[in-house]
Amino acid sequence: MPPAKKRARTYDPAKIRTAVLAQFGNVRQSVRTLSTEQLALPTRLDGWTVRDLAAHVTMAVETVSRNLDRDEPPKPELALLDWPSATAARAGDIADGTRELAMAHPDLDALYARTEERITEALATAPDTRVLAARTGAMTLADYLVTRTVELVVHTDDLNAAVPGLDIPHDRQALAAATRLLADALAAKAPGGSTEVRIPPYAVVQCVEGLRHTRGTPPNVVETDPLTWIRLATGRVAWKDAVEDAKVRASGERADLGGLLPLLA
Repeated sequence: MPPAKKRARTYDPAKIRTAVLAQFGNVRQSVRTLSTEQLALPTRLDGWTVRDLAAHVTMAVETVSRNLDRDEPPKPELALLDWPSATAARAGDIADGTRELAMAHPDLDALYARTEERITEALATAPDTRVLAARTGAMTLADYLVTRTVELVVHTDDLNAAVPGLDIPHDRQALAAATRLLADALAAKAPGGSTEVRIPPYAVVQCVEGLRHTRGTPPNVVETDPLTWIRLATGRVAWKDAVEDAKVRASGERADLGGLLPLLA
């Protein structure tokens, strides 16, 4: 008998809205302090400078306002758990658009100010059930904002990795939502109950086909911290390297998740 389809987790829309605005504000405050030399540094995204990446963060948030300006589709097409796998097809377009945006807006703080004003105004009146014509597939505003927490958390970490000494804080709600969505995406990709993946304090999921654990200590356990999990899920860190560096603790015959990662390109 095939495993039951995983039921999607629910998120508090008000908390997600606050988290998106808070994390965007965190990034803006730090980007405005960067020097010309720092903005020219390379990042772990192939061919992207810090300036490119900083501009991309505004693009990731501006899509909310832009999609709200478009006509509303008749119904959602893309489930939240399907969003990670739907992003790969747009990677090339995103890279080209990012570089064009960075070149067109040398004043990054002005770009951030305009983006923040636009999304704040848009979210003041838009209902959670409003359907957005997102390029990955039509989604409700509530679901789409959860995907924005992933974008913001991932790229905050990218910026911190690129600029020595930079320490942009992660909003707790944004980090929690991003961690949970990517954990649930793993469970949807590899349904089952033989392996327990623990990402304290935000998520625990069971996945991978095999004998289902019901009580006591599971035979296959993976445990890591939220940022390491997000790096694994997005391909920033390889599974083998994370295990060797003791960033991941994995025990059991079915605890090797290397073949299932990354989840988001």
